[in-house]
Amino acid sequence: MVAPPDNDVLWARALHVSRNGSPALTGVSLGVQDGEILAVTGPRGSGKTTLLQCLSGQLVARQGEVWFNSTPVHTMGPLTRERLRRDRFGWIDPEPHLVPELNAWENAALPLLLRGYANRPSRKVAVEWLERLDVGACARKRPHALTQAERQRVAITRALVTEPTVIFADEPTAPLHRADRTHVLRTLTTAARTHGITMVLATHDDTVAALADRAVSLLDGRRVHAARTPEGEGAACSLSV
Repeated sequence: MVAPPDNDVLWARALHVSRNGSPALTGVSLGVQDGEILAVTGPRGSGKTTLLQCLSGQLVARQGEVWFNSTPVHTMGPLTRERLRRDRFGWIDPEPHLVPELNAWENAALPLLLRGYANRPSRKVAVEWLERLDVGACARKRPHALTQAERQRVAITRALVTEPTVIFADEPTAPLHRADRTHVLRTLTTAARTHGITMVLATHDDTVAALADRAVSLLDGRRVHAARTPEGEGAACSLSV
C-alpha cells in the first residue's frame, strides 16, 4: 500500500465496484488536489455516483484504495467513516431531502445543530448562506411551502454551512431550470473557491463541467479522459483507459 501524493486531498487507485452483478467501476484511479473543483462527467449509468460514494466513504470498493489527506478510507470501520463524512465532508443529492417538520433555516443549520452549536449562531450562519442562494426570504417556511428549486437551494446551503473540507455534489442542479442552475452553480463554485473547499462534482452537462478546474470522464465504469476546463488553466486532454 503506497501513500498518495502530498498535494492530493483525495486519491483513489484501481477501484472496482459491482452492483447487482454488473461492473459499476472498473479500475478507476484519480487524484483531487486541495482546493480543486473536479467535474466527473459521463452519461447516466457511467459510474459517476458510485465513484463519489467511494471517495466519500459511503461505499467500500470490492478492490482498490481511497485516501483522504493521506489517511486510508478503505481500511476504516463503518463508524470511523461515518464520523469522517459528518465532520469533514458535505454531500448534495440530485433531489433535496429535507426534514418536513423543520423550516428552511433549521434544515440548513442541521449539521451545525447536530454538532452541538447553539441555536442563535447556527441560525445566523444558515440565514447568511440562504441569502447568498437567494432563498433568505424562505428561512421560516417549511419544505411543503417551497418550490422544488427552493428546496434544492436549502439542501445546497446545508452542505455549505459547516465549510467542509470536501463537498461531493451529485448532479446538484438536476431539479433546477436553466436560469436557476447558472446562478446556483456560480454561487456554489464561488463559495468553494473563496472558502478553500475541495469539490467533486458529478454531472452529464458540459456547461456545468465547464465551471470546474478540471474534468474526468467515465464511460461504462471506466475513466476515459481528463481535461482542463475553461475555468481551469488552459486546455489539455489525455487518454486514460
